[in-house]
Formats: sequence, C-alpha cells, structure tokens
Amino acid sequence: MGLDDAGEPSRSPDEPEADMAGRTPDTSTGDTSSSGPTPSTGAHAYAGPSDNGASPEAASGDETSPGEAPGGKREGKAGRNLPLAITVGLGLGALVLISLYTVKEIFLAVMVVFLFVGMRELTEAFKSRDIRVPFIPVATGMVGTPVVTYVWGPTATVAALSLTVLALLMTRMTEGADGYVRDVAAGALVAGYLVLMGGTVALLLRPDDGDHRIVIFIAITVASDTGGYFAGSFLGKHKLAPTISPKKTWEGVTGSALTCMVVGGWLVWWLMDGGHVWQGVLIGLAAVVTATAGDLVESMIKRDLGIKDLGTILPGHGGVMDRLDSLVATAPVVWLLLELFVPA
Repeated sequence: MGLDDAGEPSRSPDEPEADMAGRTPDTSTGDTSSSGPTPSTGAHAYAGPSDNGASPEAASGDETSPGEAPGGKREGKAGRNLPLAITVGLGLGALVLISLYTVKEIFLAVMVVFLFVGMRELTEAFKSRDIRVPFIPVATGMVGTPVVTYVWGPTATVAALSLTVLALLMTRMTEGADGYVRDVAAGALVAGYLVLMGGTVALLLRPDDGDHRIVIFIAITVASDTGGYFAGSFLGKHKLAPTISPKKTWEGVTGSALTCMVVGGWLVWWLMDGGHVWQGVLIGLAAVVTATAGDLVESMIKRDLGIKDLGTILPGHGGVMDRLDSLVATAPVVWLLLELFVPA
C-alpha cells in the first residue's frame, strides 16, 4: 500500500483489529461477534487490545512515547519507521530508474518478480478463510502475460489472460466440487487484479518512449501517496471512508490531488513529445481517484480476511501488495489516457 493521505501505511490502525480470540469488531455497531472462520494466527495476523482494554505493550510493561517505536526507533505519525521507509522507497526508485534507462527488459523482469511475490502474498492470505487458489495456472499467467504483452501487444494480453482463467477453471476441477466456485472466483480475482495489471504495465513499457511512460505512471502514483500522507498527517480532520479506512481523510485526498496534478502536468510536458501540461493535469486528477480507490480496495480485502497486512518483506512498508495496491488501480487509466493524448 502506498503512504496514505493521513499517514496510514501498512500495519496502521485503519486495518481490522481482531481480539485475542481472532474476532473482528464491527465498528459500526460495536458488535464483536465472530463473522466467520477465525483468521490465521500466523505472522500476518493482528492481535488487538486485550480484554481489559490495555495494549499488548502496556500489558507487558513496555511503554513507549508517541512517535517512538519499541527499541527507541523514531516513527512517523502513522506508526511507521519513517527513515527506514524512505530509505527502502528510494532504493526501489533507484532500481526502477536504472533498469528503465539501461535495458527495459530488466525492468520487465523486476516487475514480474514483484507481481509474482504480490500474487503469492494474496493467495496465501486467502488461506486464512480456507480459500485455495490453484497456484500453477495463476503463477504461469502472472509470469507469462507481461512477457507476451511486451512482445506482441494487446492482443496477446487478452489471449494470455483468457487462457489463465480457463486453466484455472480446469485445474481446480481435479480437486472436487467442494469449494469449487469459491476457489475459482478468488483465482479470477487475482487474475484480474494482478495478472491483467502486469499486462497493462507491459503495454506502457512497450513503445520506444515506454521508459518515460512508466516514469510518469509510477511518479504520479507515488505523488498521490506522498502528498496524501503529509496533507493527511498535518491537516486531516474529516474522514473519507471511516468504515473502511478510518485514517483516510478528505484533506489527505486533496493533498494527493494537488500533488498528482502538479507532477503529472510537469512530467507529461517534459518527457512526452507533443505532451501538454493540461493533459498531465487531467491524468494526475484521474490517477488520484484510482490510487485512492486502490488503497481502499486492499483495505477492504484485508478487513474481510481479518488480517493486518499481506506481508512483511519490505521493511517500513509491509508486503509487496502494500506497495502495489495503488499502482494496480492506476496503471489502466494512465495507459489509456496517455494513448489518447500522446499515442505511442
């Protein structure tokens, strides 16, 4: 997930808080009864306050001051180790830029690896609700779709995605009828959510100026996250979607929109032959809507599954999916608008 508008990163209080028995409270009614199977108690499950209202830290005598993580590490208002998060973010940015402006195929490979890890995180999280997505067809589609799209274009995207879903439906039949609809529906969600996204990013990368198109796409999305984080942290008062993401505010979204429009207008004018500032502003405005929706979609998925985050692989950020959620939703609209305004 991107840095959100109110300082809501992964592992922040906006995600479902399950008590020690694994129950997810209904914040709208105060009902803390179980709404389904107990979520996994593994590394990604979240244990909320104890029954007496004290936090786990207080119960153990480990008290830290606001803004200070256990062990004395400083954290931002969102509870994140901000210096570490910034360092990891800069490292990822450097990896993207170096791969894009040396050999574009290196970026394609890096993207496939990240999407594959994100897909693995998501399918593992589904298991907390006893949802078993057939791994081989989804993994094959996740790797193959971006590659064939980069080589052959949008026709290959449609063919690869269709074959992925078909293979998913056929493979799951071998395990019997029990849970068939549930499992293939989750697999189709992964295919549309990540496999198709990989193909869309490959379409952005494919033209001669694909490196610039990818930079615009990623920079606008990062601008949404960053602008929303700071605006929401310092100015956020009015909740945007309290039942989904209590930390997200209208002030944060406004900060995201302004930052996206400025970055989009500048980059489209600077990087694209024939690009105009107003085109970039419109792309930025559209991107803030999709990036915000992407954050909320992942929050909703995690709430339904009753887990705090989808992974821990990126220090200071959470899992790969916590970085991809905004990008997943933003890629199609950026590709479409760039094709409309500045055809490849």
